[in-house]
Amino acid sequence: MQLLKTLFLSFARRRREKTENETKIGSDYRNGESGFPLSVWEVSIASTVVLGFGLGLLCVYLTMPASDYSFLKLPRSLEDLQILRDHLESYTSDYTIQVLVGYCVVYIFMQTFMIPGTVFMSLLAGALFGVLRGVALVVFTATAGASSCYFLSKLIGRPLVAFLWPDKLSFFQAQVAKRRNRLLNYMLFLRVTPTLPNMFINVASPIVDVPYHIFFLATVIGLIPAAYVTVRAGIALGELRSVGDLYDFQSIASLFLIGVVSVTPALMSKGKS
Repeated sequence: MQLLKTLFLSFARRRREKTENETKIGSDYRNGESGFPLSVWEVSIASTVVLGFGLGLLCVYLTMPASDYSFLKLPRSLEDLQILRDHLESYTSDYTIQVLVGYCVVYIFMQTFMIPGTVFMSLLAGALFGVLRGVALVVFTATAGASSCYFLSKLIGRPLVAFLWPDKLSFFQAQVAKRRNRLLNYMLFLRVTPTLPNMFINVASPIVDVPYHIFFLATVIGLIPAAYVTVRAGIALGELRSVGDLYDFQSIASLFLIGVVSVTPALMSKGKS
């Protein structure tokens, strides 16, 4: 009887400690604090970064020939993307550097500030540059944008992430803490599979103390499979009917298989210990 009582008290104590840890991050926001989460200084930093990207795009625009660029806008549908592809194909051969720089600035800007639609940019890379160059370009820009988001979040992201995703952040922090010894395998699994959105991983990783070298390696390696699937689909852009056609059952199953392989060393190590 005494043994059962001891086990019950131990279990209750562990559950209480786990609950306290999971509710620590963002508890102030869940308890009714609804003010704007960023200070003036933090908003100033973000605004400066936006201005830098804007100046980069302006420089690209000024080096392009005089023409009607009303077609230039962030694609929000496959129809928008096809129009953009049709116009940019003629510029890509004559103004390759400007198109490349403009593409990189836009993609990195979208990744930095978590703007949806990078899947269309990945499709565009395949349509304009082919599979090999397209995959290299997407992995480079996605990694650069994720890194930019990582460091910006390290400066000003904690209150914003705790305000927007307190529960998800608590879960991520607990998982990272449990897998600290095999963190690269876990981050690779997250990058390859849709377990957590890449946008959230980018902004939350510095907050839960994921070292940058692990974040960088997991991003570079983990994004290659999905980038290949998307870029390859961009070559046959006219055959796509919806973005959902990109990830059929076979593609998703393949990504999960790669993800399981990436965490197998961690699982084997845990089993031996």
